[in-house]
Amino acid sequence: MAEPFFQIKGLESGYGEIRVLWGVDLEVNRGEIVCLIGSNGAGKTTLLRTVSGLVKPAAGSVRIEGEELAGLECKDILSAGVAHVPEGRRLFRTMSVRDNLLMGAYLRRRDKSVDEDLERVMTMFPRLAERANQDAATLSGGEQQMCAIGRSIMSRPKLLMIDELSLGLAPRAVELLGESLVEINKAGVSILLVEQDVMTALDLAHRGYVLDRGRIVMAAPSEELREAPAVREAYIGAS
Repeated sequence: MAEPFFQIKGLESGYGEIRVLWGVDLEVNRGEIVCLIGSNGAGKTTLLRTVSGLVKPAAGSVRIEGEELAGLECKDILSAGVAHVPEGRRLFRTMSVRDNLLMGAYLRRRDKSVDEDLERVMTMFPRLAERANQDAATLSGGEQQMCAIGRSIMSRPKLLMIDELSLGLAPRAVELLGESLVEINKAGVSILLVEQDVMTALDLAHRGYVLDRGRIVMAAPSEELREAPAVREAYIGAS
């Protein structure tokens, strides 16, 4: 049986002596959008931070196309093809939208391909093209999220991880960002989406995992998760 495109196996992680993740198993197949849902404090952000190297794992494996990532430095994980859009966007204040986008390509050799990708991101997000020379910190919340996603796309990722796509955004902005993610996915980028808005996550994803107190407690196609009584009662507000 072929190894999954991206696989987390037995992952344990936390902060100092505080363990947050306990033996997490998760897979993303090539071309998939997979969501990770769960309540505040379940460990979703810690999982993404561990995958991207911001938090060192205590145990377990993280692989992309068979290459082990667990314990590597952030830049090496990014070079391997895993890009992380963090919760809260984390744009570079006082820098223009264009320069923020170019920061996503800082590990690449500056050549024609970088300029072509910059043009592609600007076409994907016309608002960014209109505000290319504007301080990124002055953008609206939705525009900042576009910039953060665009910055990650500039690294040419194989897997794009997004932490809380819809946080603090108006419904129309979330809808536009969701449409963009579908287009990014169709272009060949697999996506791991962490999202507290369960309906948004399940609408976008092919499959999903439920994380509860640091453990995966359910995994299924999005349609099944949407109808599962435990998911509806805990996260959607219907019995």
